Parts: sequence; C-alpha cells; structure tokens
Amino acid sequence: MMTGRSWVKIILVLLIFSALAYTTHFHFEIRPQLIRDYILSFGLWGPVAFFFLYTIGPFIFLPTSVLSLGAGLAFGVWPGALYIVFGATGAASTGYIMARYFGSSVVKIEQFAWSEKIFNQMDKRGFLYVFVLRLIPIVSFDLLSFLSGFAKVKFKYYLLATVLGMLPGVFAYSFLGASIASGDLIMIGTAGGVFLLLLGITYYFRSHVKRWLGLAEE
Repeated sequence: MMTGRSWVKIILVLLIFSALAYTTHFHFEIRPQLIRDYILSFGLWGPVAFFFLYTIGPFIFLPTSVLSLGAGLAFGVWPGALYIVFGATGAASTGYIMARYFGSSVVKIEQFAWSEKIFNQMDKRGFLYVFVLRLIPIVSFDLLSFLSGFAKVKFKYYLLATVLGMLPGVFAYSFLGASIASGDLIMIGTAGGVFLLLLGITYYFRSHVKRWLGLAEE
C-alpha cells in the first residue's frame, strides 16, 4: 500500500523530470543540425563530445532520435553508426545504473500493479525481452533502460541485447542523417524508404510483441 509520503516523492520526481524534458525539448529547440554543429565544434574531439552528450541524455531527456540523426549528419553512415552505437550504449548504461542503484530510494516501483508482470517477464527472459524491445521499440529507449535497471536484468546480458537490438535502427538513423548532409535526392529517398520500412515493421509487429512479452492481454 502506497503511503502519502511515497506519493509526494513520486510527484516531485515526475515534476523534476517533466521540467527537464520540457526545457530540453521546447526551450533549447534541440534539432539534428544543432547537434551536428555542436559536435563538429570540438574538432577531433567531436566523437568524444558526442559520446558524452549521448551518455548524459537520460538525465535531461535528450531525444535519442535527434542525437542519432545529428551523428549521421556529422560523421556519415560510417563511422557515424559506430559512434551512435557507443553513445547509445553509454546512455543505456546510464539509465540502467540510475534505476538499479538509485531508483528504489526514490520510487518503490514494485508497488505499482503493472510492475509485477513486467518484472516477472524480465526475470525469466531478460536478454530476449530487452533485445526484442530494442529491435521493435514499442517503449522509449530510456524507459526500457530504467525498467531493466529496476528489474535487475543481468548487466552483461542487458548490454549485449541492447547493442544487437538497436543495430537496424542505428543504421537507419545514420543513413538518413548522412543522406540529408549529402543533399543527394536519390540517397535521401533511399534512406527515407529504409527508415519508413523500419517504422512500418515496428507498427505492424507492436501488438504481436506486446502479447508475446506479456504486455497485453491475449
């Protein structure tokens, strides 16, 4: 049973995260071109700056899609895809560690009715659960990282599933960003087609994945 004090802590956390998300998304108007310019302003240290920016993303709700497109614009398909993998892995680790080691002191997530089903599923097949939800992202990148940390999925399996599951999306974002930077209409059209294909696959399989992973009723 949740006490009044627990609800106050939850509301405060939500307010803080909401304020950060609002500031990040609306006040700073973060766009792929802005990310590209910021990264390139560091010269040879650009990849390091990108990794740091991606890694702190879960703290301030930086949109991963914008960061990935920015990398494609700055670095091209290659080594842009590699930098996105490193950056996203850093962000995934940050979100996981935040939830696993500090989350329970703020929010007792196990008190929510829906958490038992999700945690049971993650306990039984953590690698597969994370892999499929990275491959078919029906929940946000950071939310899955937080849930994996709360559920205490083994870190090595969590990271491996994260890297393997996000590879198609990484390629799509880096290819799209690189195509926009090139200005080649054929390349832009091809990259856009690949991106829309992945979105279509995600949309088509989302209900099946929800049922398979126990996130929806049969």
